[in-house]
Amino acid sequence: MAEFMLDLVGYTPDQPLYQQRILEPSFGDGVFLLAILRRLLAAARRAGVSELAGAIRAVELHSETFEATHRAVVALLQQEGFSRHLADQWLIQGDYLLCSLEGPFHYVVGNPPYVRMETVPPTLLAEYRKRYATMYDRADLYIPFIERSLSLLAEGGALGFICADRWVKNRYGAPLRQYVADNFHLKIFLDMAHMPAFRSKVAAYPAIVVISREAPGPTRVVRPASLEPGQLTRLAEVLRASTLPEGSGVRVAQVTRGAAPWLFLAPEQRALLERLERSFPSLEEAGCRVGIGVATGADQAFIGDFEALEVEPDRKLPLVTTQDIGSGEVRWGGKGLINPFSETGDLVDLRCYPRLRAYLEARREVIASRHYAQRFPAQWYRTIDRIVPSLARTPKLLIPDIKGRPHVVFEPGRLYPHHNLYHITSESWDLRALQAVLLSAVAHLFVAAYSTQMRGGYLRFQAQYLRRIRIPPWASVPQNIRQALLEAAQKRDVSACNQAAFRLYGLSEEESAVLERLYAST
Repeated sequence: MAEFMLDLVGYTPDQPLYQQRILEPSFGDGVFLLAILRRLLAAARRAGVSELAGAIRAVELHSETFEATHRAVVALLQQEGFSRHLADQWLIQGDYLLCSLEGPFHYVVGNPPYVRMETVPPTLLAEYRKRYATMYDRADLYIPFIERSLSLLAEGGALGFICADRWVKNRYGAPLRQYVADNFHLKIFLDMAHMPAFRSKVAAYPAIVVISREAPGPTRVVRPASLEPGQLTRLAEVLRASTLPEGSGVRVAQVTRGAAPWLFLAPEQRALLERLERSFPSLEEAGCRVGIGVATGADQAFIGDFEALEVEPDRKLPLVTTQDIGSGEVRWGGKGLINPFSETGDLVDLRCYPRLRAYLEARREVIASRHYAQRFPAQWYRTIDRIVPSLARTPKLLIPDIKGRPHVVFEPGRLYPHHNLYHITSESWDLRALQAVLLSAVAHLFVAAYSTQMRGGYLRFQAQYLRRIRIPPWASVPQNIRQALLEAAQKRDVSACNQAAFRLYGLSEEESAVLERLYAST
């Protein structure tokens, strides 16, 4: 993979690499760094050049990793007949986001670290936020790595990173997308979500981006069919060619559009999506509300068999989980949720509920060890998310987070949703009719466009993507289409849902066929 990415950015031994500068911002065990070094030394030997002090800068935070890779670099230098002291000039042990670096660089290549912001000490996180404008919302640390790396690029220089793909569509990636759209050219995007791109198993779903400091333009988009080295070499040649050969499998699209999510749809799919967005209000604008079920932070304490939870009757709620809706209908498994909140949203006074108090005190060690409880010890017994008891009594549609296709289940108003279940309520739309729309290929188009894709072709049906779905106001839906939607939902007949939804949106035969092909491909 390192060799492939160096090919993509043009860092090849036939170039005068000894006259250029390359940066590796998080070199770890040296996969990229050693590949860079081999190419640089080959180019330098061919030209008879030995002065290479300015050719590489590489940074690593962890001292043990730094020392191990430093030894590997020294060994390679000595093996190839170059001064071992180059390693001391090239390698920097420190925090890439804080250390001093003198740019610019013609190339920046690597795999920035995937570190969740929750694991970063607050004072350090505050310093990162002060320095990097793209550290927005819940951005992970690879976001400022990309920002700093782009800022260090020379005119015409290229960045090649393999990293998590979430930023290209998620909320927290918006400032970075804007920065790229305003100042750079997203030249290449490789979707690697379905490929084992890393040697070790990782939770993140990767993509390869090549971004250059030049005028913005269209992007070459591809999903590699194989990671076999020979095929990757040929793919790099295709992607760098001035003209794409016929049958290359590479699409060309205008991907960047300000801070908006990057869409990688086929042209006819994107055209339909944009027409629907122009023509109809969003789900919430049409009178629906999207939410997520409760996260407790200590399910083993707050959740148990409903009948066995020894608390006052009004201090527990029947809980619906992802497992309860797998069949397409709710089949309650008997779980219950401890509810420490009143109807007004305040924590109840435990002195008024002796059975609840005894139950919680018996589990205090687990409950009070949570991060929230340590920050707010007086509220040690609250769940992470506030519980709104009236939600259990409200009819709702339930949608699990991760699915290949929409899975939407009607719940008549008896159960409270658990975390990883999203819920939709409405006082205007008939929920059964809305269920048919959300089961259809139309809703699938919106989620497929805006969701990050997971291995196996699965999508995330998160609130931020569900809110992207467009629907007409219920008052504007003709009676015959209302009836068709209701009948399709009651039968859970996806084909009937599609046909009713196509009529609802006034789709042409060609547009309907576009959606049917997309739906069938997942």
